[in-house]
Amino acid sequence: MAVNSKKIAVYVVVVFVLYVIITDPAKAADYVQIGFQGISDAAGAVGDFMTWAANGGK
Repeated sequence: MAVNSKKIAVYVVVVFVLYVIITDPAKAADYVQIGFQGISDAAGAVGDFMTWAANGGK
């Protein structure tokens, strides 16, 4: 039962994403840019933390 619910949820998300892309490509591109910017910021923060930890937390 849970597997079927998971499949349905994935299909709903895919259909929603396709709907947004088809109806408003510019807004979809903005969403992708926001997502990648968030990933980039998170990776930078992890890198800063690792540098701080490698320097002995100073």
